[in-house]
Amino acid sequence: MTARKAPQKTSQTMKPSTAAKKLDVYLPATPAEFQEGVVSRDELNALQTDPPEWLRELRRTGPHPRSVVAARLGVSISGLARAGITEALTTDDIEAIRADNPDWLEHERTTQAEVRRQAAEQKQQKP
Repeated sequence: MTARKAPQKTSQTMKPSTAAKKLDVYLPATPAEFQEGVVSRDELNALQTDPPEWLRELRRTGPHPRSVVAARLGVSISGLARAGITEALTTDDIEAIRADNPDWLEHERTTQAEVRRQAAEQKQQKP
């Protein structure tokens, strides 16, 4: 009878696209070595707790993924699409849109506020 070996603990890995989403960064703007490899859970945790300079710079100046752009503008991702914004934007681009305060931005912010208000009402109505 052969003794059973305890299962070896293997580290979970993820695709670079998944890691980029978890880090809230735009994958094409990351370094090539990040885009071409796999990221372990431990590496992701290290990037989150002690980000390297490239990650800090990317978070600071962009380009940012649509989810981050939408959050910084106070609109939904769908609202960005309705406004024709489909590409990643830099922090400067986002600030320029805020400064211009176009009609679509006001409209989408109002829409977003209404959606949140309705969601809050529904949450309060549940027993």
